[in-house]
Amino acid sequence: MPPVNRLYEELKGKGLEVRLINFREDPAHVKRTVGERGYVAPVLIDRSGEVAGVHYGVFGPPTAYLIDREGRLLARITGARDWSTPAVKSLLLEVLGQPAK
Repeated sequence: MPPVNRLYEELKGKGLEVRLINFREDPAHVKRTVGERGYVAPVLIDRSGEVAGVHYGVFGPPTAYLIDREGRLLARITGARDWSTPAVKSLLLEVLGQPAK
């Protein structure tokens, strides 16, 4: 998650939004883990798993969604990825540079 933290910190001023979603875990455990790992993006808790699993089809972390400014799903990425590459940053900057329609 350090690369995601860095991307979020670097690009949030350009409009990048990151939300970490935790599901089916005790909120106290989530809070401790967030503190221990130093996550900087807001963490949403879906205690039942209803939102993440049923509505978005997330059944195992990590899953990432790239959504444009109009709320359209551009990509769904399942599994661990290297978020620190220049290609990822370039892609995000391209998406962020697209004007809202």
